[in-house]
Amino acid sequence: MFENLTERLDHVFKKLKGRGKLSEKDITDALREVRLALLEADVNYAVVKDFIARIQEKASGREVAQSLTPAQQVIKIVHQELVTLMGGEEDNSLRLSGPPPLSIMLVGLQGSGKTTTAGKLAGYLRDTKKRSPYLVPADPYRPAAIEQLQKLGGALGIDCYTPEGGDTPRQIAAKVRKEIRGGVFDTLIFDTAGRLHIDEELMEELKEIQEVLKPQEILLVADAMTGQDAVNVATGFNDALDITGVVLTKLDGDARGGAALSIKAVTQRPIKFVGIGEKLDAWEVFHPDRMASRILGMGDVLSLIEKAEEAFDERQAKALEKKLKKDEFTLEDFRDQLRQIKKMGSLEDIVGMIPGLGKLKGMKAFRPDEGQFVRLEAIVNSMTATERKNPRIINGSRRLRIAKGSGTTVQDVNKLLKQFAMTKKMIKQVSKRGGKGISPAMFPL
Repeated sequence: MFENLTERLDHVFKKLKGRGKLSEKDITDALREVRLALLEADVNYAVVKDFIARIQEKASGREVAQSLTPAQQVIKIVHQELVTLMGGEEDNSLRLSGPPPLSIMLVGLQGSGKTTTAGKLAGYLRDTKKRSPYLVPADPYRPAAIEQLQKLGGALGIDCYTPEGGDTPRQIAAKVRKEIRGGVFDTLIFDTAGRLHIDEELMEELKEIQEVLKPQEILLVADAMTGQDAVNVATGFNDALDITGVVLTKLDGDARGGAALSIKAVTQRPIKFVGIGEKLDAWEVFHPDRMASRILGMGDVLSLIEKAEEAFDERQAKALEKKLKKDEFTLEDFRDQLRQIKKMGSLEDIVGMIPGLGKLKGMKAFRPDEGQFVRLEAIVNSMTATERKNPRIINGSRRLRIAKGSGTTVQDVNKLLKQFAMTKKMIKQVSKRGGKGISPAMFPL
């Protein structure tokens, strides 16, 4: 996420840190490089111009000149301005107050990820906000869109409306509002039609749906990887519909960051969520301060903690703690912990949230192997119940059998057993120091 921009900014700030005092020329030269880095990241030109001007004004002040660590003061100013640029402390939460059912419209171009976003949003509302969402495919022109949303609803266990043949988007909206009124669903999520480009026909259709629904939220779903084009799309939809917020998809594949850094400043509409993968749980609330820290390579500890809390089962933790006290930690327990780490998301994303780790020598070339989870689990599954409880009995012939059964090599089996021994030793040391609870982050990979 934003690897190119992060690397460029890190290079600029390293040069500043090498100077005890900063002259006005030092700051000007550094900001020129920051400006070029942002333009190369496809950030809107006017946004970059205003951003650099604000930093120049603050960085030339007495506070920086008299600071014992002027470079850190400049970095602090850049961080603060990045936060402001992406929304500051503005409340970007969904508007969920009012008599049910509330309506949320998802709009955007074809291929931006609206349908997948509808499923992710429904799951988020149910699991985090304790709402009762109902998915509505309001794109009768593309049968695949209806089928896709119904499949997503089925995978999530969330109900989905089936439009009648021949109904227009306006008729779908009116029928759903009438049928659901006073029912068990309190939030309607409308997945609207898209086009390859903005046109009058599309906007008129969306305005008709808006008129019927009077939605609490109109969220634009935009592809972050399209950079400045995503900003232009956001401007067009906002001018026509007065959107309430933006969902940026495919942020995990965006090495530049132009859309994330430009949309709020250009449209004055907040980024509310980001999609960070294809899986239905690859979804995050957008926090400007946390994203600014990630961009500057400072990590994102708060998001990492939240992911760990969501993934880690408290009952399992207590049961595991009892086993540890009795020294009964087994390979089955080890496998369960690996599964919980897997729930936290991609390893590359997790690594990016750990402060400083992305800057370590050799980390740029490091790409965590997601398939490692699959191999480790397959190896444990190929063991007998006795072997899982007592790995000391796993001799050479058993290792060969386990490797064949799991489709791996003896070296892979040896590596897993070594990791298990390291983990057991580590947890035992933590327990002796009085540590309570076991975190998935403690398990080496």
